[in-house]
Amino acid sequence: APTAPHLAEELWQRAGHEYSIHNQSWPQWDEELARDEEITLVVQVNGKLRDRITVPASITEAEARQIALERERVKAYLEGKEIVKTICVPGGPVNFVVR
Repeated sequence: APTAPHLAEELWQRAGHEYSIHNQSWPQWDEELARDEEITLVVQVNGKLRDRITVPASITEAEARQIALERERVKAYLEGKEIVKTICVPGGPVNFVVR
């Protein structure tokens, strides 16, 4: 309640708490609660954005590559072309370099 102590105290009491908010301890940081469960996977072909996919944050590089290859929007850009290199950055984009 350091920024608005009087308002914070009033709201705290109306929420049904018996003791003053100023006697409460600060919340403890929990790393597990702060982790993202899902991320947006960016798919690029020759460095240009072609698709965005929401995937679990725990996805592996191989899974990310496979999911990207199965997308219709990505297939359209890869059709008839040879994939020279695939660049996967953990937690980052999947980039297909094609010829």
